[in-house]
Amino acid sequence: MADGNQAQLAMSHLNGQKLHGKPIRITLSKHQTVQLPREGQEDQGLTKDYGNSPLHRFKKPGSKNFQNIFPPSATLHLSNIPPSIVEDDLKLLFSSNGAVVKGFKFFQRDRKMALIQMGSVEEAIQSLIDLHNHDLGENHHLRVSFSKSTI
Repeated sequence: MADGNQAQLAMSHLNGQKLHGKPIRITLSKHQTVQLPREGQEDQGLTKDYGNSPLHRFKKPGSKNFQNIFPPSATLHLSNIPPSIVEDDLKLLFSSNGAVVKGFKFFQRDRKMALIQMGSVEEAIQSLIDLHNHDLGENHHLRVSFSKSTI
């Protein structure tokens, strides 16, 4: 994490949430940093630096995104939606892994954003993992985060 506040947020929001049917257990590490393997050193794929990854939604300290970190809920906030994508496209995408879509709503003032309600918090977590940064075409990668709002 970039700082202790992010680690505390991750712990408070994610500890006990279910993923693949089992609860996630999160505790603070006794280590202050993650030691990345040196250049050319074998790591068996166990370590990855997400610092500059497009998968890292909250990387810019001080950005408005930090105000939008919410605990997992069944409702997801979608953004960066291109104009050619319609409601049915997104419902189909989010149900393609077997998840249930209970509701959907584009933002009235900005159709680049929407809320989608999944059948459960666990389905929403899995959908976020699977579909954040999904290529929607037209140089748009879907941004997915948990929402404090409901539909």
